[in-house]
Amino acid sequence: MAKTVLGTFSAKESAERAVAELRSRGFDREISMVAKEDVARGERRADAGPMMGGDPVVDGTATGGVLGGLAGLVAGAGALAIPGIGPIVAAGPIAGLLSGAATGGIAGGLIDWGIPAERGRYYEEKVKQGNILVSVRCDDNKANDAAAVLRQFGGQDVETH
Repeated sequence: MAKTVLGTFSAKESAERAVAELRSRGFDREISMVAKEDVARGERRADAGPMMGGDPVVDGTATGGVLGGLAGLVAGAGALAIPGIGPIVAAGPIAGLLSGAATGGIAGGLIDWGIPAERGRYYEEKVKQGNILVSVRCDDNKANDAAAVLRQFGGQDVETH
């Protein structure tokens, strides 16, 4: 049975490292990322809210690397306008869910994956605050490994559903 492992990252570099490690362990097509467009581009608007935990969410530069870095996520991903959040970018299997559930926002897409509505709204709020959502759809027997990787690289709110 398929499981969804989710976690949020306040720093794009941590999210990129987690995704690189997931890929090295054989997770590839199963990985999804969602971020506000300005976070993915490495920008921080004055009205984007506070930095998370004093950790620089963005540093104003576009980094290379995993998925072309989050800045590459912008070029290779679907850009959507989510009501109440604004422009976001999504890559991986979740991108199709979000484009079909744009009116339901991120929470609606996660609910389609079996995430409880309350938790879906929670993760949507985390993205709205400038965090990066990383999710992995995988077989039940790989879920613990995926969760451990997210935690290893600073993933917060790591859950398996």
